[in-house]
Amino acid sequence: MEHALRGAPVRRVASVIGLAEEHAEEYLRHHRAVWPEVLDALSRAQVTNYSIFRHGDLLFSYFEYRGTDYEADMARIAADEATQRWWSIMMPMQRTLRAGPEEPWWTELEEVFHLE
Repeated sequence: MEHALRGAPVRRVASVIGLAEEHAEEYLRHHRAVWPEVLDALSRAQVTNYSIFRHGDLLFSYFEYRGTDYEADMARIAADEATQRWWSIMMPMQRTLRAGPEEPWWTELEEVFHLE
């Protein structure tokens, strides 16, 4: 969903994935000290207000995208060397909910309500 915030377009993105219970503490420990290079890649790609929440063995992420070419910016994040190293550590701790290999690792959620 997109809306205007002080004239700038904003895309709200929410996703969900499973958390392997045996890796929960390690996952939380890593996210208490996310690498600065990974945070920089997100910022350069116009990602703001990024949060990850936990409910049992589910992780829910939310961020706002403020750029003009979402696909290109997401591709830049995916091509970033530090982000690739970060993902190589995080992915074994996660349990994807995707139905097939062509779907994203995190399952994007449909927005059904928003109050600004």
